[in-house]
Order: sequence, then structure tokens, then C-alpha cells
Amino acid sequence: MGLTVTQRRVAIALVVGGGGTVAYQRWMASRAARDRARVRSLGSKIASQECFSKQVEAAKKKKERVAVDARFVKRIRVLLKILIPGVLSPEAGYLGLVAGMLVARTYSDIWHINNGTSIERAIISRDRAGFVRYLTHFLMSMPPIALVNNLLKYGLYELAIRFRARLTKHLMQQYMQGFTYYKVSNMDNRIQNVDQLLTTDIEKFSQSVADLYSNLSKPILDISLYAYYLASQIGGMGPVKMIGYLVGSGIFLTWMRRPVGRQTVTEQALEGEYRFVNSRLIQFAEEIAFYGGNAFEEATVRDTWRRLEKQLRWSQQFRASIGIIDTVVAKYLAMAVGYWVVSTPFLNVDEPRFLEATREEMMEDYYRSGRMLLKMAEAIGRLVLAGRELTRLAGFTARVTELRKVLSEVSAGKYQELVLRDVVSGKVLGGPGFVSEAQGPGAPPPLKLNSGRIVELDRKIKFDRVPVVTPTGDVLVRELSFEVKSGLNVLVAGPNGCGKSSLFRILGELWPMYGGTISKPAQSKLFYVPQKPYLALGTLRDQIIYPSTHAEVKRKGISDARIQDYLAQVHLDYLSERDGGFDAVQDWADVLSGGEKQRVAMARLFFHRPQFAILDECTSAVSVDVEGFMYAKARELGITLFTVSHRKTLWKFHEYVLAFDGRGGYKFDMIDQNDAQSHFGS
Repeated sequence: MGLTVTQRRVAIALVVGGGGTVAYQRWMASRAARDRARVRSLGSKIASQECFSKQVEAAKKKKERVAVDARFVKRIRVLLKILIPGVLSPEAGYLGLVAGMLVARTYSDIWHINNGTSIERAIISRDRAGFVRYLTHFLMSMPPIALVNNLLKYGLYELAIRFRARLTKHLMQQYMQGFTYYKVSNMDNRIQNVDQLLTTDIEKFSQSVADLYSNLSKPILDISLYAYYLASQIGGMGPVKMIGYLVGSGIFLTWMRRPVGRQTVTEQALEGEYRFVNSRLIQFAEEIAFYGGNAFEEATVRDTWRRLEKQLRWSQQFRASIGIIDTVVAKYLAMAVGYWVVSTPFLNVDEPRFLEATREEMMEDYYRSGRMLLKMAEAIGRLVLAGRELTRLAGFTARVTELRKVLSEVSAGKYQELVLRDVVSGKVLGGPGFVSEAQGPGAPPPLKLNSGRIVELDRKIKFDRVPVVTPTGDVLVRELSFEVKSGLNVLVAGPNGCGKSSLFRILGELWPMYGGTISKPAQSKLFYVPQKPYLALGTLRDQIIYPSTHAEVKRKGISDARIQDYLAQVHLDYLSERDGGFDAVQDWADVLSGGEKQRVAMARLFFHRPQFAILDECTSAVSVDVEGFMYAKARELGITLFTVSHRKTLWKFHEYVLAFDGRGGYKFDMIDQNDAQSHFGS
């Protein structure tokens, strides 16, 4: 009749069991709900993979302004307070060191100009004694000038490292606070690839700030000093004309470079996407290999690179075009203006200063003024070109500021508003602009983000009219109410996508509440054991005591012999000898088999002995006899279990069943052990 083996088995079982046509129709409706959930899940995955390109396109359409403006000044001031927390901080000290070396370097340049002029005058005048004297001065100046240059480089490098350390520490504290690291990736779509921002972007931002400090302060200092010396040589109008050119060319080039900041934001977002797809390929290498998904994944990586390559090439072409204008305006035109300025008094035959001067004196004066004006022109060029880096810094500043903002809001429970829809009917139940139609004392309250309450209550878990809502806005259960006291195990059952895992994410405070009240013990008294246990980087001991540290365990007086006993309780007493002892460090995800990983997770559970534990298919790779022993041991230790499992043999270890039907409904009933044993066997 076209039915699959599974469909025929279910149909026969339902008819024989007395369910008949009604039961079969209910099963088909449940299956349809599961199919819809899978489609929505697939859609969310596709959406997450396309999220970067959509965000980039949206950014292009909105054309968000990223420029050196008042908003940039406000942002950079906030970040500078993080980078330099006080005048007595080490960062302020290195800023002083760099400033001192910049002043010393400028004075060294001026001294070199004067000494070089004296050497050339001695050569032209055939003054052997003067030549030897000034050349000796030059040789003696080499060590201190070399010291100044290298201290300047060291100060800038150390400054960049310290800026990066300060900003990384600040953002990591926000990122690791509570469950922000989880929520920012799973509950909010404003930031993609946080790892890119926390590593590459922070490094480039810190380096850019340190370089800009030097690239701005050194030219400004040079211009000031050279203008002072030149004013005494060629008059005050010469420096005024050069500075006027600086202002005009700076305004023009800043206007030309406006798109650079926006390009930086887009470029870094695409860099993050490309890094993400490559890291994902490494993370799921085995699954992809089993499916033979090489061609599909290669196409994904190639498509991501193609978009990044297009952006990089376009940015480079734009910068090359602007670079031509930069070079002409900031270098060659500046030199031409310099020649014009310095030549003015010399070409004026009525200049009083040169009426009685000899030719040699005029040449010496011209050479000194020309060198100083050339240095001033170079300083002006560097200052104008520094505007380019300032615009690029505006892009990094915008990204880092956005990260700080999102981390702060997510930590406070503020997420992007979602349209909440019933998982079966598709009816809107809440969200932006939603007005509830249902009214009256019996009507459920409207769903509102963070409107629920959590009450700390020892040895009891109680859900009182709590909606089960996913991060995508799917309302799986409109209101969930049940109560479990310590010592009474609960089996959680239902089809895929019905809300089993969602229930525990809400219980673990990973997902926000949209109403109701949850009464439960403190978070430290709850423990979660997933189907694929997390294995930390560290020793074999760390795998058992995680998330505690070795130092904490030693302070509590827990010996390795006790840890060995926990391994023996899950039939892993051979592990310490086989893998080199408790201090052995290996890639445990590869060393341990699937069953060993799950038993290590159960040993970790016994070690911590929480009041309640959630076991999410965590014994699927363990034999039935070992599984039974572990459940009996958990009861002996006083650990109350919530078990998600399809194994019928586990019913006898539980007193209650919480069954979801996949259509927004559920039942919470006591298990009749006689019926369970007669139906599933003892």
C-alpha cells in the first residue's frame, strides 16, 4: 500500500492495542508536526548559513555611516578609557615613553640638519679641522639616536600588546559572564563569528590605535618645531602657507576616503564568515566524510571565498585609486608648495637679509631652510596620510563598539524581538506589535520576553504555566505545569522537535522565559549530561572533576583514589592505567570510544552528586546492564533524574513520565510499574 516498514508497524500496533483509526490519525498528525519541525529546523540552519551575506547586503543598503565624525570620537573615547584606565597605569607610562622618544627623535632630526649643513659648509670652504670636528659629532651621535629609534619601536610594540590585553580582558569578562557566550551565538543574530571579533579585530584595533598615536603625534610635533625654526629663517608666512595647504588637502582627502570605514566593516565581516566555514569543516570532518559531502562543502567554501575575494579586490582597487591621489596631494604637491615657499625670499632681489650676504652664506641658509621645509612637507604628508588610517580605525572601532553593546545587552537579557508563532497552527502568539485577542480570567497571559520568574527552592522543581519557546520564535508548548520532588525520577518522552531539550534549556537558564514561574534549586545543584559528553582540554583527572579544577579538588581533600573509585563505578577502572595515569594529557575526544565517553560523563555526575540531573540520551552507547547499574547508583547517591530516552528498559527506574505529543500538548502522569514491566519486560 506504499507504507514504510515503520508506518506498517505503528499502524498494526495501534490497531491491535485498541487505538483503531483515531489513534492512527493522531500518530499521523504527530508525524506531520515532526516534519514541520524538521522543515523549520532546516530553514533556520540555512538562514544561519546565509546570515552573513544577508547582513552584508543589508549593511550596504542601509549604508551605515562609518567615518571620522562625532560618533567615532564618542566611541573611541569610551574605548580609550578601557585601554588607558588611569594616569598611573602602565599604558600611560608607555605613552609617556613614546612621547619622549618622539620629541627626542624630532630634535635629533633638527640636529642632523644643522650638523649636516656644517659638514657641507666645511667641505665647500675646505675647512679640514671643521670637517673632522663635525664628522666626529656625527659619529658620536649614532649610539644615542639608535637608542632613541629602538626605544620608540619597543614602546609602540609594548603599547599595542597592552592595549590588546586590556581590551581582550574587558570583552572576555563580558563574554564569559553567566551564559553570555552561549546566548550571543544562539539567542541573538546581531553578531556573527564572535571569535573573529575577539581575536583578529581586537588585535588590528589595538595595533591601529598604537600606530595612530605615533603617526599623528610625530608629524604634529615636527610641523610645530619646523614651523618655529623656519619662521626665523624665511619669515612667518612660509609655515603659514604650508599649514594652510595641510588643512585644505586634509579636508579634500578625508572627503575622498569616506567609503574606507564602511569597507573595513564589510571586509572584516566576510573574513569572519570565511574563517567560520573553514573551522566548521574541521569541526564536522567525520560527519561530512561519512556522507561524502566533499563537493557540497567545497562549493560552500568556494562561494564564501568568492564573496570575500570580490570585496578584497574592490577595496584594494579603491585604495589604489585613492593612493594615487594621496601620493600626488600629500607628497609631490606638498614638496612643490615647499619649493615655492622656501624660494620666495631667495628669489626676491630686495630681500634685506641677503643684500650683503655672500654666495656661500646664501647657499648655507638655503640648504638649511630647504631641508627643514622638506622635513616639514614630509610631516605634512604623513599627517595627511594618517587620515587614511584614522578612517580605517573608525571601521574597527564601530565593530568593537557593536560587540560591547551586544554583549552588554545579551548579558542583561535583551535580545532581538521575535514574532512568536504556534508550532502547529502557525498562529501569532506574541512579538512586536502583537495584541492578544484572548481575554478573561481563564485566558493565558500574552507571551512577553523575560516576563517569567525563577524562584530558588531546594529539592524541588516546579513549572507553573511556563511557555516553551525556541530562539527562533516557535511556541512548542503554550503553558507547561508540573512538579517534581527530590527522589522521584521523571522520564521525558515525545517525538523530535516537541520540546524535550527546550524544556531543559529553559530550566538551565540558557533560554529566556516568556512567562510563568520556575521553582528550582540553585544552578550549582543541577547537572546536565548530554548524549555527546563534553571533554575538556586537560588531564584524565580533569575529565572526571570538570568543571572543578585540580586545585579546588585538592583543597577539598579529594584524592585520586576516590576519583579512581568513581571510574570503577562506571566500569572504567582500567582507564587510568591504560592512558598513562590521571596526569596524562591527550585528545580525549579521539582516545575514548563512544561508550567510554558516556561512562566518563556518568562518573563526572557521581563525582559532583547534584540534587537533580538531566540525562539527555546519555546512555545510548552503553550496554543495558551497565546502564542499569548506573541508574541504581544515581538513586543510591540521592540524585534525582530527568531522563530523555527511547529505551523501554529505563521505565522501571522512574516514577513519572512527562510525555509531549508534538502538537503543543503534554501529559504528566505517574508510571504504573506493573504495566511498564508487562509491556516492556522486566
